[in-house]
Amino acid sequence: MRLKGRRCRTPEREVSRGRSNEGTSGKVDRSNREGPNKEESESLVNRGKAMHQMSRELQLELQMELALEKRGEAPMVERSGEAGRTTRVEERSGSDHLLPSDLMERVVERGNAIKALKRVRRNKGSPGTDGMTVDELEPHLREHWAVIREQLLAGTYQPSAVKRTLIPKSGGGTRQLGIPTVLDRFVQQLILQVLQPVFDPTFSEHSHGFRPGRRAHDAVRKAQQYIQGGRRWVVDVDLEKFFDRVNHDVLMGKLNNRIADRRMLGIIHRYLKAGMMADGVMVERHEGTPQGGPLSPLLANVLLDAVDKELERRGHCFVRYADDCNVYVRSRRAGDRVLVALRQGYAKLRLRINEEKSTVALARDRKFLGYGFWIAQGTVKLRVAPDALEEMKRKVRGCTSRSGGRSMTQVCSALGRYLRGWKAYFKLADTSKVFSTLDGWIHRRLRAMQLKQWKRGRTAWHALRARGLPDWLVKKRSGFGRRWWWAAALGATHAALPGSYFERLGVPRLATHTSTL
Repeated sequence: MRLKGRRCRTPEREVSRGRSNEGTSGKVDRSNREGPNKEESESLVNRGKAMHQMSRELQLELQMELALEKRGEAPMVERSGEAGRTTRVEERSGSDHLLPSDLMERVVERGNAIKALKRVRRNKGSPGTDGMTVDELEPHLREHWAVIREQLLAGTYQPSAVKRTLIPKSGGGTRQLGIPTVLDRFVQQLILQVLQPVFDPTFSEHSHGFRPGRRAHDAVRKAQQYIQGGRRWVVDVDLEKFFDRVNHDVLMGKLNNRIADRRMLGIIHRYLKAGMMADGVMVERHEGTPQGGPLSPLLANVLLDAVDKELERRGHCFVRYADDCNVYVRSRRAGDRVLVALRQGYAKLRLRINEEKSTVALARDRKFLGYGFWIAQGTVKLRVAPDALEEMKRKVRGCTSRSGGRSMTQVCSALGRYLRGWKAYFKLADTSKVFSTLDGWIHRRLRAMQLKQWKRGRTAWHALRARGLPDWLVKKRSGFGRRWWWAAALGATHAALPGSYFERLGVPRLATHTSTL
């Protein structure tokens, strides 16, 4: 009995077939044997038993693999001795590690579901096309989780259409968001919690957007280090409507190289293809992964990682945060060459560069994630970019409008929430004088608003006296008429409404690190 096409590479199986290292030359030493007939017969019997045993092992191994494949699991061992067989990893993704085929079983685990539910609650968010709120999600899952779980395991779960929402952009125009239903956000969070721990370690170290343990501040500090190191020119690349232009075929091809679970691939593909509800009309989508769902940032990083790896291979110093990519070089000529290479790299992903916003320029003339760069005595420092300052002032003007009909307490509460977040983000800026000027401007707007609420001079007189101002200062101050902005700058008004008064109401000072947070 012979096994055609199979070779046993291990020494143990060679011994079981009656072979030895000495027999490879074709010469057999029979000097120490009792008799040729007895020894040969024993050798034939042992060889037959070994071959029969090996045949049974192969059959059992094959049955085990078939059973695992029926359950959607990957084979745990590779059949030894199968010549010419390549692994699935090599066939599909080269050096990439192929994820196991039981991902959906991990997705529906109880611990993963509880964690996803807590995250969706914490993120809050508006309802989707079905009108379900975040508070209604838990009762819905108690009643329908068994059905949803079976659909996920069977790979038949069908996402709902997303709701289109347009939000204004600081530079003009609008940004399109696709808000999934609360249930779809929960399912996407389930998938994200399984995929992200596996995908994230494979991403480039130069990528900082939407990754655990990484922040925008890390990207800004890295850019500052590159500029300090002498790379004063930047290739600032802006992708044109990136999240709306993601090619589904290219993205699914990259996921297919890493994910073996066909159920997982099917659900992600249906999320990409889910329609968008716009003004009551269902619109089909053939490209894009709309912002608004938990899974979109991970898919964006999966797609753009190819360009990151190419930049790494060429030895470039760059920082990417989501679709914002800055490459720092030492000369304009080098920057021009990098920009040409980036056009080609993104074209392979079916993405287009916004030529109006993308350029090669001195780093001090460009902004990155709201920060600008300036140089003092050879040291590169950070500042708030002019566009970000104007956007902040626009928000403050809206909060402190003198025609809102709100109390000072309400205004300071809303303004304080915004300024605390703004201050926490721009805490890296080395511009204390700018922050001090902003504090004075904000306090003056609040004083002007308070003066208008007092309106008449008699009301202002009583309010100022109640705050402990002497009569001579009150008389000097109370005749302001309707010149609220002018009167807000007077010393008497400062004495009556100091900055500490607004701090007690919840408005932090931007120029200090110890103000109310």
